[in-house]
Formats: sequence, structure tokens, C-alpha cells
Amino acid sequence: MGERMEKTYQWKRRAGIVILQGLVWASAIATMLLVLSLIAYIMVKGLPHISWEFLSSTPSVLKKTMGILPNILNTLYLVLFSLVFSLPLGVGAAVYLTEYATGRRLVRVVEFAVETLAGIPSVIYGLAGMLLFSQMLGFKTSLLSGGCTMVIMILPTIIRTTQEALRTVPQACREGALGLGAPKWYMIRTVVLPSCRAGILTGCILSVGRIVGESAALLFTAGVGTVIADNILEAFSKSGGTLSVALYMYVNERGEFEVGFAIAAVLMILVLLINGLAKLTANLGKKK
Repeated sequence: MGERMEKTYQWKRRAGIVILQGLVWASAIATMLLVLSLIAYIMVKGLPHISWEFLSSTPSVLKKTMGILPNILNTLYLVLFSLVFSLPLGVGAAVYLTEYATGRRLVRVVEFAVETLAGIPSVIYGLAGMLLFSQMLGFKTSLLSGGCTMVIMILPTIIRTTQEALRTVPQACREGALGLGAPKWYMIRTVVLPSCRAGILTGCILSVGRIVGESAALLFTAGVGTVIADNILEAFSKSGGTLSVALYMYVNERGEFEVGFAIAAVLMILVLLINGLAKLTANLGKKK
């Protein structure tokens, strides 16, 4: 009797494992198909409308040209500006909260504030950025105002992902380095941070995705300008619309869905290129 019950239990356990594995695989395949179908749909609808003139010219009513070169440059400027300022701040804050902070109450308060900032709608960031950067600080409607707003928006994402990555590093690695006589900052710089490079990279990729896809906050702060500046410093002093803003303007304001699909395809390709470059850089750093 006991042997039969044991066999029945083993059979039910194996059946449960098989069912759970099947559900996991089905979920993974469904997610993959959904993503691939979305990418394929955008590419099929957008690629036929992309040309070299479309990518390398500026929009002009007089010349009757439809170009997105200013929007591409503005998007790249914002990504570069936001990461240059938010990455050191976010990683530094995460390192302090995880490795140095001793007051657990302070850490909980800061983490709660970071999580609250991460959940605020982007339109609220746009209004706050317009009031603070565009009006109070006198940056006006410019890429500088939009870039400062993006820094605040993506900072919580970088902090949280870096914190989670730091917590995955085994405590034995820290104790071993300290036991060999390494100072704490040297231990963090040479042992902890290299071990969680993948998590930091994940935060960067998520941040780039939010910057590239943001439109509401940038409409209030960066504007919709389509003029190519002579240099990058001049570009940050003028209004500049990104690709997502251009997509909104062409589709919602003008009803030009073909141009909207073309911009969506360019956005998709740009995000894939940036993510691929980030992965390649991380792999090269890991080998080194």
C-alpha cells in the first residue's frame, strides 16, 4: 500500500513538473512570437517608405521634402547627454546605498523615493521640467531642458537595476578581497562592479529605451524643432524634436501614417543598434 502511494506521488510530481515546463515554454514562445510579429509588422509597413533622402534631409514645405535627419540627431544627442549625467549619478547612488550606507531607515526612505519617482507618469515630468528648466532656470524650450528632464526620469531605473545587480555579487567575494588587504573602494571598483556589469548594462538599455520612446515629456521641454545646428552646443540651446516626437506629430497632427511607420522602423533599428553595441561593449569588457 505504501509503495503504491509512493508511486502515485512520484507520478503526480512528474506530471506537475512536465505541465509547468510546458507552460513556461508556451509563455516564452508566445512572448517571442509577439515581439517578432510586432517587429515584422513595423518593418513591413515602414521599410518601403524609407529612402536615403528621407534619412539625410530636413523637412521643408517649400521644397516639398520629408526628412528626419534633425530628429535622428536630436535623439542621439539626448541619449548621449542623459547617459553621461545619469549613469555616474545612478551607479554612484546605488553603490552608496548598497555598500556604504549604514542607516537602514535612510536606505528604505531613499529606495521608497526612487520607486515613487519611477512610477510617476512622464507627462508630470514634462510639466515639472518645463517649469524648472525651461522657465525658472531660463533654458527655454530646448534640448538642454529635455535632456535634464530625461536625466531625472531615467535615474530611478539605473539606481534600482544597479542595486539589484550589486546584491547578486556573493558576499564571499567582498570578504575575500578585504581579507587580502584591499581597501573598500578598491574592492568595489575591481571586484564588485565588474561582477555586476551585466545588471548595470541592463539599466542602461532600459534607460535608452525610455529616452528613445519618450514623447510627452519632450513635447513640453525639448519642443518640435527640425533645424540642424552647426554644432552640438548650439543644438542644445535650440528646440529640437526627437524621433518619437516626430512620430506623434506626423501621425496625430497630420495623419501621415506612412511617414509614421517609416519613423517607427527607424526607431526600431536605432534601438537594436544601440542595444547591440552595448552588449558588444560589455562582452569585450568581460573578456578583458
